[in-house]
Amino acid sequence: MDMLRAYLIPWAHTIFGDDEWTFQQDGAPAHKARETQNFLRDNYPDVITVDVHWRNANGEWPPNSPDLNPLDYAIWSILMEKACQKPHPNVESLKRALKKAWKEITLADLVKIVDNFPKRLQACMMPMVAILNKSSLFFVVNVGFVNLMHKLCLKS
Repeated sequence: MDMLRAYLIPWAHTIFGDDEWTFQQDGAPAHKARETQNFLRDNYPDVITVDVHWRNANGEWPPNSPDLNPLDYAIWSILMEKACQKPHPNVESLKRALKKAWKEITLADLVKIVDNFPKRLQACMMPMVAILNKSSLFFVVNVGFVNLMHKLCLKS
């Protein structure tokens, strides 16, 4: 929460100002905590929530969806490739290498990663379309995915 208050909110105001934007995070336990989810809903104009617990599946972000998270589908592999070329003698060495690798990621890299997102989103939708076309009786949809599609694609 301190990180969100101290860094993310000021950064978002600087970058986006009054423009519309959406905040998305992954399903890490700290991100899924009720307190965190409530804070995000209260402080961000548009947040895609995650399920706090699998028994309470009311989040908008589909669970276990690395194809829809730029950190998972791109950034982590870049960091691993750059920072893990050789074994590290200790955690501090690994941290330094990761920080260095992070700083080496260029704006062009980030643009390419973000531009890839719509293709990934479409690829995730394809199995649903195939199932629907095959037989509407067996059409199964992840509620979180439908909520996400509505939020991202059908904004009014």
